[in-house]
Amino acid sequence: MDYYKDHSRRGPGFFSTVIVALISALLGGIIAVALIPSVYGNKQAALPSQVILNEGPTTPLVQADGVTNFPVTQIAKATGPAVVGIANFQSRGTFFGGSGITEVGSGSGFIIDAQRGYIVTNNHVIAGAEKIVVSLADGRNLDARLVGGDERTDLAVVQIADTKDLVATQQGDSSKLQVGEPVVAIGNPGGQEFARSVTTGVVSATNRILNIPGEASFNLIQTDAAINPGNSGGPLVNYQGQVIGINSAKNQEPGFEGMGFSIPITDALPTIKQLIEKGYASHPGLNVQIDPRYTAEYASQRGWPEGAYVSKVTPGGPAERAGIRPGDVLTKVNNNAIKSSLELTHQLFKHKPGDTITVTVFRDNKTVDVSVTLVEIKSQ
Repeated sequence: MDYYKDHSRRGPGFFSTVIVALISALLGGIIAVALIPSVYGNKQAALPSQVILNEGPTTPLVQADGVTNFPVTQIAKATGPAVVGIANFQSRGTFFGGSGITEVGSGSGFIIDAQRGYIVTNNHVIAGAEKIVVSLADGRNLDARLVGGDERTDLAVVQIADTKDLVATQQGDSSKLQVGEPVVAIGNPGGQEFARSVTTGVVSATNRILNIPGEASFNLIQTDAAINPGNSGGPLVNYQGQVIGINSAKNQEPGFEGMGFSIPITDALPTIKQLIEKGYASHPGLNVQIDPRYTAEYASQRGWPEGAYVSKVTPGGPAERAGIRPGDVLTKVNNNAIKSSLELTHQLFKHKPGDTITVTVFRDNKTVDVSVTLVEIKSQ
């Protein structure tokens, strides 16, 4: 299937080495972090050091009686002001032969900390940006700085200095989602002209895996709520007005409709908190290079199993110490089958640096299990 991740609106030899960072999610919990100074020099009173993510509200934002109230209307009123547009500006050549900075793409985001101006979006929305501009619901267009981005999870956090009258979202618990549960997507499809568009649908499925970088790290939420170019980074909201997903991809294959995908917020929060705290995300790695062109067809022709083909092993790294060599095919992690480099990433994402895992290796028509202690790889 043809999956489309880059929803931003856009303007004007086998076994070659491809470095695939092998990663893992960090387990959650509230992380106390130090206040990150703003590059804009705004003079504000000192705030508590804990990042406020509005998790687990005692009282839901939206309480509809199902008779006199319209839940989606209330959700739009409560959550809409916390949804922003994000414009990606980069240097481009001009018609007259010069150069200038111009908007090359746009997407969406949502405010998670109104006091400090932290905004969550997709990494692919701001990738390569030389300037980032955030458009607020009240009409303000503000320069933003990149706090941290992680292409391995397709998550990013930006920050605005002017926090006057900001409204933050509340985060729900995506682990409790049920198939058929109604949801609302809010974002800027097509840019500011259609800012804060609201679409509705249901949770079509959970635990979906897409074979695309970033999103392959998560068990995704599938929804039939319309997700269009420009929606990337915007929130997927439940009927309590709580964010339960980050809209990130859709199936755009001809003949398919209503197949959008969101990163579960509960799985994303550990990485988001790391980006705020440290400016980067920490993941575990094997310190190997994987050739993504090792396909099922190629393996079948040689009578080899599907898996991740190791093209290079970092000297002194955990894989080399475990006995993994170039030319090996990694077929399982902790007895979970893997059929590609992205599935290997997905399995490693379940662990953290320092964990010891069992990797099944195919070599010389034999398989062997080896123990590997994962090391830290930073998103920078």
